[in-house]
Amino acid sequence: MGLFSVPKEVLSNKRLVLTLAKNDFKTQFSGSYLGTVWAFVQPVVTVCVYWFVFEKALHAGGVGLKDGITVPFVLWLIAGLVPWFYFSDAVSGGTSALIQYNFLVKKVVFNVSILPVVKVMSALFVHLFFTCFTLIIFWIYGMAPDIYTLQLLYYMFCMCVLVTVIVYITSAVVVFFRDLSQIINIFLQICIWATPIMWNFEALAVSPVLKTIFKLNPMFYIVQGYRDCLIGKVAFWEHMNMTLYFWGLMIILFLIGMNVFNRLKVHFADVL
Repeated sequence: MGLFSVPKEVLSNKRLVLTLAKNDFKTQFSGSYLGTVWAFVQPVVTVCVYWFVFEKALHAGGVGLKDGITVPFVLWLIAGLVPWFYFSDAVSGGTSALIQYNFLVKKVVFNVSILPVVKVMSALFVHLFFTCFTLIIFWIYGMAPDIYTLQLLYYMFCMCVLVTVIVYITSAVVVFFRDLSQIINIFLQICIWATPIMWNFEALAVSPVLKTIFKLNPMFYIVQGYRDCLIGKVAFWEHMNMTLYFWGLMIILFLIGMNVFNRLKVHFADVL
């Protein structure tokens, strides 16, 4: 199978992918009185808790940026949490996609290549709501959307690509190595602190080498991008080195992901 066989299969079944993503989103909360409302309540409550702990209890105050601008901590925090919530949910859900939909994997006529994307799309519904919620919060604080806000679509696309290439690797491997799902959960707990979401990277007093290591994390590019759109008002091409690095890494992960998935796909039905 060619490297582009999976993307072609996803595109040719885009209507089915969207339908399954909608159903997946709804079934996560089936049986509860409020239904899908819980999907939107959770990130809002989480942001409120972080805001109270850091700004009110720990008196974090404003966050000073390198250009001398100081922004309220809640704005700086939420701009970093918005992409992280999606990344975490999509990676966790995408990793277990084949196991959760094992009844479809076992069907001879069903195209299993679309299942990881179903989870990526399902998590996107909450992310779109959370992004709109964030824009409203910024507007309340006097920072109305502008031309730089449109770049959120670019960084959103970057994040979807990142998550997709990751879950095509993890969803295939977890079928044969179930412990990977637990490893992923631990990895996400570490990664939220290794990514400058709760702490200010610009105020980090470490060697340039260590700062470079932090920047190798692809989520650094996306989190910083969201903050550039909402707070810093910086165009993505102004960070051309980081942009080239990010897309170079995506190409490498894509090649790895497609090879792993295509090689293991023929054995999914037997193992599951």
